Amino acid sequence: QVQLVESGGGLVQAGGSLRLSCAASGIIFSLRTMGWYRQAPGKQRELVARITSVGNTNYADSVKGRFTISRDNAKKLVYLEMNSLKPEDTAVYYCNLPLSSDYDKYWGQGTQVTVSS
Repeated sequence: QVQLVESGGGLVQAGGSLRLSCAASGIIFSLRTMGWYRQAPGKQRELVARITSVGNTNYADSVKGRFTISRDNAKKLVYLEMNSLKPEDTAVYYCNLPLSSDYDKYWGQGTQVTVSS
């Protein structure tokens, strides 16, 4: 059974930083592409960053240069380092497996990030 548990969110002022973590279980983590998504109030969920099993990364234009995704295969963790945060980054952040056909079954509770101006 796949389980994804996000943590690390909080309230931060604009320009600040946060580091999110996602603990994965029920998968062969080292072989899977992992992604971070976010959903702001009234908006669709969007993929903001992903990392392949070998560490190649992609970012949404809105976060490029400010966010960094990384992974620790030994600990089955994926991270999202967020710097220079803006109020428009306010959202619930989730991790998931963007290349999985069953990814819609794996959403966790997410972690709330609120950036005040």
